[in-house]
Amino acid sequence: MYPGTFAITDPEKPAVIIADTGQSLSYKELNSQSIKIARFLKDLGLNKGDTIAFLIDNRPEFLAVAWAAQRTGLYYTAISTRLAPDEINYILQDSNAKVFFISDARFDFLNSLEQPKNLREIITIEPYSPQYRTLEQILNSTSDLALQEEVEGIDLLYSSGTTGKPKGIKFNLTFSPIGPSPVSLLLAGIYQMTKDSIYLTPAPLYHAAPLRFSLAVHRIGATLVVLKHFEPESFLKTIQDYQVTHTQVVPTMFIRLLKAPFDLRNKYNLSSLRCVIHASAPCPIEVKTEMIQWLGPIIYEYYAGTEGNGFVCCNSQEWLSHPGTVGKALLGKIHILDENNNEVPVGQDGLVYFEGATNFEYLNDPEKTQSSRTKEGWSTLGDIGHLDQDGYLYLTDRQSFMIISGGVNIYPQEIENVLITHPKVLDCAVFGIPDEEFGEQVKAVVQPVNMSEAGEELEKELISYVKSKIASFKAPKSIDFKEELPRAATGKLYKRLLRDSYVKR
Repeated sequence: MYPGTFAITDPEKPAVIIADTGQSLSYKELNSQSIKIARFLKDLGLNKGDTIAFLIDNRPEFLAVAWAAQRTGLYYTAISTRLAPDEINYILQDSNAKVFFISDARFDFLNSLEQPKNLREIITIEPYSPQYRTLEQILNSTSDLALQEEVEGIDLLYSSGTTGKPKGIKFNLTFSPIGPSPVSLLLAGIYQMTKDSIYLTPAPLYHAAPLRFSLAVHRIGATLVVLKHFEPESFLKTIQDYQVTHTQVVPTMFIRLLKAPFDLRNKYNLSSLRCVIHASAPCPIEVKTEMIQWLGPIIYEYYAGTEGNGFVCCNSQEWLSHPGTVGKALLGKIHILDENNNEVPVGQDGLVYFEGATNFEYLNDPEKTQSSRTKEGWSTLGDIGHLDQDGYLYLTDRQSFMIISGGVNIYPQEIENVLITHPKVLDCAVFGIPDEEFGEQVKAVVQPVNMSEAGEELEKELISYVKSKIASFKAPKSIDFKEELPRAATGKLYKRLLRDSYVKR
């Protein structure tokens, strides 16, 4: 089942609606547009297993481009619209993308594009320059006659790597016929989604979960409602106006909803809701308890990664009887290992591994791929946790100092690499500290070349400097100054000592 199926059985049914603007595509339109884009890509000479990339904000065209690749055996890389030009250039080159689609939300990037040799054409969603073909021109000049062969493509998404550079997470393509996906089976099975359901996604579609769940909605034949940006009142109003039955959020959204004026909770009718799914970051026990009290036992949690090597989940009843858990393994058997790869007893923390993993690799990084696995082939996302006697998993820390702010992963080394290049910085350390709204916020401690310059003005200067080099959401929220950072004689930085001094305040 996929858009082509429902273009026949229910052609006028909305496949996607942008709640902010009212823009929509019926299943007939989504099917037609994705076929035209697929034919255009084939006419350019793209073959099964090639890669396209797109930098598109939350809008119907995002889904049309994604489905064009998904139904023709292509890899497709959805790029965050919040990345800096250098980061986007890197992904375009590393992914070996042959065609690049871009919307007006990031036309500024085209001024700094370092066009890789592999890139054959750039398509703009709206008119930008005569040198670039527009999506409208393609749709107006290409046939939507059904494709002779349709086989599954797959996403090629990027997350931060151990060097601070984004790493592509790649799966082997099997070129199998179009059919149910693992996520569509989860939606129908665990979350009881049907073709009559209305699914709301308030997060950027370029993230793994919103992208994969949205395409899974189209395999079921339900309607996808998209918010361009999350805001508590617009989220609640959208649920009421579109009679939303299912949605997926991150804990930061829970917190913002709970911190909104109390009258707002009762202003909108949320009785249509049947399932609220959350993941992406740890959720404080107090926050989740209050959300269940408000919405009822319709909140479901899961723990998984872009790598797809395991899936852990729980419903509200399970969570209330095991507060703080992320659930039991549904896909992949969990092993908790110590630093010597020995299994630890129940209740003891260790690195979380999954047995029966998908055959993923980190693109162009065999060392990272190998380091994520044991000799048995079990793989890890780098999280530390423990199992209780009932087999429920609890996450207690992360192996590295990865910061999760508002459900988004931020790699400290990348920020440190920028800060250290500033002429007034002698040494620096970046880590996450608790934040009531976002879970964690980025904190920097800097050893300046001249301690007499330490203060508010230098703090502002350094934060602005970071924002000029990488995506602004990665910049420190605050910077403290120290005469010397704690390093061993070998030069190793004792970052944990710094972080703990803030966490334990």
